[in-house]
Amino acid sequence: MDTTAPCPGTWRPASPAAEPIITASGLHKSFGETHALRGIDLTVERGEVLAVMGPSGSGKSTLIHCMAGVLTPDAGTVTLDGVELTALGADARARLRLERIGFVFQFGQLLPDLTAVDNVALPLLMNRVSRKEANASALEQLELLGLVDQARKVPGEMSGGQAQRVAIARALATRPAVIFADEPTGSLDSVSAENVLTQMLTAVREAGTSVVLITHDPRTAAHADREVIVRDGRLSAATEAVPA
Repeated sequence: MDTTAPCPGTWRPASPAAEPIITASGLHKSFGETHALRGIDLTVERGEVLAVMGPSGSGKSTLIHCMAGVLTPDAGTVTLDGVELTALGADARARLRLERIGFVFQFGQLLPDLTAVDNVALPLLMNRVSRKEANASALEQLELLGLVDQARKVPGEMSGGQAQRVAIARALATRPAVIFADEPTGSLDSVSAENVLTQMLTAVREAGTSVVLITHDPRTAAHADREVIVRDGRLSAATEAVPA
């Protein structure tokens, strides 16, 4: 079980009485003869930024897909904010993801024909929020990320860094309990990557949102409160990040 001490920097763990936002216990997952996860135990504390590192094929993407309820493990349990994901059916997991989880992908995956404000408002509309309220919330998130001037532009009219910040705003729009960010700066140059990462972490820390950050880049992982390394489907290390 992961027992890493908390980082003495920006983040502080919740009180001992507070449950972690995510608890994964004894996760196993295979694809045919390939064992992707081999009994992983991992917790994510409330408000924590956790970096998950590991080489390609190590199992880290399978791990976060199980933790987010996208995949069902062959054995083990995942509890998200007090709800056991692994006990839910596919429709219930999809609803919980929509309401409690945000995603940021390497290439943003914005809808190309929608403006920035419409992209950010989309998950709110899917949650049956009124158009007026969804647009107001989307503009608020864009303002927090310095993107109000991009609100009426479509992704093709933005820089890569701007588009990725729109993707972050979209992930934050529903005020999720946790965001899963899969190489969120992997497609950007080093300067843009640093700016986007800094703004993302500032926004999530102000919101009190937990983040599970997949990255190959040690410089990106250094921004996290804690780091774990996945190798051959197992956790091979857990370390505190050094505060900036």
